Amino acid sequence: MDTQGQTPQPFTPHGFPQAIVHFDGDAFFTSVEQSLHPEWKGRPLVTGQERGIIACASYEAKALGIQRGVPLHAARRMCPELVVLPSDYETYSLISKRMFDIARRYTPMVEEYSVDEGFADLTGLRRVFHTSYADIARQFQQAIQTELGLTVSVGLSLSKSLAKLCSKYRKPHGFMAVAGYHIHLLLQKTPLAKVWGFGPNTVALLTKQGLRTAYDFASRPEAWADKLLGKLGRELWGELRGVAVYPVTTEEKSARFSISKCKTFTAPSAERDFVLAKLIRNVESAFIKLRRHELRARTLVVALRKKDYSQAALEARLDRATASTQEAIPLVTHLFEQLHCPGAEYRSTLVVLGRLESDRERQRELFADNVHIENLERASVAMDAVNEQFGKHTLSLGTGLFLGQHQKTERDSVPWRKTDLLAGETARQRLKIPRLAVVV
Repeated sequence: MDTQGQTPQPFTPHGFPQAIVHFDGDAFFTSVEQSLHPEWKGRPLVTGQERGIIACASYEAKALGIQRGVPLHAARRMCPELVVLPSDYETYSLISKRMFDIARRYTPMVEEYSVDEGFADLTGLRRVFHTSYADIARQFQQAIQTELGLTVSVGLSLSKSLAKLCSKYRKPHGFMAVAGYHIHLLLQKTPLAKVWGFGPNTVALLTKQGLRTAYDFASRPEAWADKLLGKLGRELWGELRGVAVYPVTTEEKSARFSISKCKTFTAPSAERDFVLAKLIRNVESAFIKLRRHELRARTLVVALRKKDYSQAALEARLDRATASTQEAIPLVTHLFEQLHCPGAEYRSTLVVLGRLESDRERQRELFADNVHIENLERASVAMDAVNEQFGKHTLSLGTGLFLGQHQKTERDSVPWRKTDLLAGETARQRLKIPRLAVVV
């Protein structure tokens, strides 16, 4: 039954039996650009020129109604003075690494949830810093702003789900700490759709049960949540009541999930060789990352998206778990031939590597052609060594020769860091440092 109108009751009298922080970069991509280009601060700015749709919008742009996913031509009509930039993911990842390095000064228990957000476990660190958990979290927030010129929103509470609710509550550059005896007040103000883990279908189901807020859900018995939603319901019920069901984990995300690579073309293409070359380039990039993390994949997914955004995909299982690009190429090509429609215009390709295993635990198969397998592996390792020295994809498969066969548009513009080079840098190989764009 709905609990609206009733006086909310605390779930737990505890202050912080667990102290979990969630930090979330505010409009991270555009904030990085504004930090490195002071002349753009305060101006409406978006990234995503290479895709034709907005990948990230600054808060100045959001104030004008410009949001992520809006086509650039529509955004320019809304704001003719809009600054439009190609996404510089290399620089964003470098700044992200620095942000997480700052977090690890305060606690070794840091989880990199995405490029611009993460979790940190501060439990027990009050003795180390001789101050409250809230003060530690504020110091961390201030350190990021001072050293990187970026703002992050920070939430502090007893579980990851609660901390995430707190950080989203007062963006941008917000700070919110909710102790155990105040959880019920936060949940009473939180719609079901705002709960991390509740999708549209779950929200619709809970609404039909007469629930409106996170407090309505958490006030029900645990057995009710378990019966209705199963394991997910039981876990979120505990998280919302202040029990840290989901631990902060320090293992790399790539070691726990699939690896995917997707590339949107700067202009749709009906050229078969070009679309296949884009797909193979995604395969190469995915396997480079796979080897970097010492993993192997057992399954792969290939997807082709047409100009009208309709998509077709196929999944296949490899004969054995592998980290060799060349070993997977025949299967990828076979799947491509099944998916590709001659004459159709395509706008992007996608590859997903799944069923990941540690490369350190592999065993040779008795009846496999182990000599051939080892040769393919050595070829991949040799290519990695060359590309590490001279830049990614300097040495690549022959299909890469077709990548130049496409119509050039303004979306082919590259980030300024790839053209404004330091002495000794090349378009393929640059120092792994962000560069501040100021005239001195």
